[in-house]
Amino acid sequence: MSLNQSSRYADLNLDEQALIDEGRHILCAYRMKPKPGTGYLEGAAHFAAESSTGTNVDVSTTDDFTKGVDALVYQIDEASEDMRIAYPLELFDRNITDGRMMIASFLTLTIGNNQGMGDIEHAKMYDFYVPPRAVQLFDGPAKDISDLWRVLGRPIVDGGFIAGTIIKPKLGLRPKPFAEAAYQFWMGGDFIKNDEPQGNQTFAPMKEVIPLVVDAMARAQDDTGDAKLFSANITADCHNEMVARGEFILSQFGEFADHCAFLVDGYVGGPGMVTTARRWFPNQYLHYHRAGHGAVTSPSAKRGYTAYVLAKMSRLQGASGIHVGTMGYGKMEGERDDRAIAYIIERDSYTGPAYHQEWLGMKPTTPIISGGMNALRLPGFFENLGHGNLINTAGGGSYGHIDSPAAGAVSLRQAYQCWLAGADPIEWAKDHREFARAFESFPQDADALYPGWRDHLGVAAA
Repeated sequence: MSLNQSSRYADLNLDEQALIDEGRHILCAYRMKPKPGTGYLEGAAHFAAESSTGTNVDVSTTDDFTKGVDALVYQIDEASEDMRIAYPLELFDRNITDGRMMIASFLTLTIGNNQGMGDIEHAKMYDFYVPPRAVQLFDGPAKDISDLWRVLGRPIVDGGFIAGTIIKPKLGLRPKPFAEAAYQFWMGGDFIKNDEPQGNQTFAPMKEVIPLVVDAMARAQDDTGDAKLFSANITADCHNEMVARGEFILSQFGEFADHCAFLVDGYVGGPGMVTTARRWFPNQYLHYHRAGHGAVTSPSAKRGYTAYVLAKMSRLQGASGIHVGTMGYGKMEGERDDRAIAYIIERDSYTGPAYHQEWLGMKPTTPIISGGMNALRLPGFFENLGHGNLINTAGGGSYGHIDSPAAGAVSLRQAYQCWLAGADPIEWAKDHREFARAFESFPQDADALYPGWRDHLGVAAA
């Protein structure tokens, strides 16, 4: 049985706004439920103790200074399972090299052992607040979407939709078919990413694939007169391997190095992988893929943290872009109000589910939408989000187009133009062939989203 630590690790008289004004704490909001037999405040205090300076018995080594850096529960609402904890900045580990803060330490304290304690049924972080001093101590992005717009020859403010894809199938292509698939898409689109499992398979070694991709990019740029972008996966367990991959890729892209982003599987790889890429290659757009995140961020999961929290952490770490789901418009789990996940990373000021956050001019992180999207689903997505300043990587939505991957890419851009114009999609399709052919390419979506479309577009019923 644990100590009842509420007298030390809870102070419900603390005022949240006063804590924010003082700027000396990171604040975290959780949905927490203690196990039967444990009082709510008792469980909350034990959670805060385990997150900071506490242990399960009184120890002789605690002094007055130690008590001054306790994490404190400052607000609880048992009915809604809302628990909020203030963590003094002094608790968090700092680099010996440059004094900066790290997400690894943040997670160690706020998510660490407390998730597995015997008196806690579940606890899930749904928001956190970072005071100005801490914002200054995180790296933040080195590059953002404006750098991609610049390469594409667009305005660096509101440069708009970047039509992208993932080579399909995500695994199984040898080097030449992979590069040919890239060329086919680039004839109509802007951006290609390695799918997250694809890197240096024995049947598609990176040292064979990348030179062919560079050649395909050069040919596509010559043939279309437009710049193209590629996101190469440098994910690896080892710092040295990541650096070796990144340096090899840049050596091959040469004069087109600024057309190349680096993809990292930031959830399975962890904060160290993201920071390695951010610091070793600060001139490259850092593409954070969330592979595996659904294990803890799913709405059905009762522990861990939400996708909103993950996205907010990614901006602090320095991700240039992160996948944000499709907000209920694609194949991935999500809801329309998931747009908060995009807003917290792209705006300089935003009020989330618990806290208002000021980013103090930190570069934004681009929302990247991926997973079951095609041209028919995009107008509704843009309407819900309110803008199209993002990257969309549509795999099936491009390679599943009835005419060609290039036509699929063009259909995506036409969907964005349709939304920009405020046009009716069926009417728009009459004058935009690639978009019209998306109706025939994805008839199930067409039937669900635009009933009666065959009558208007002159297409026989299937």
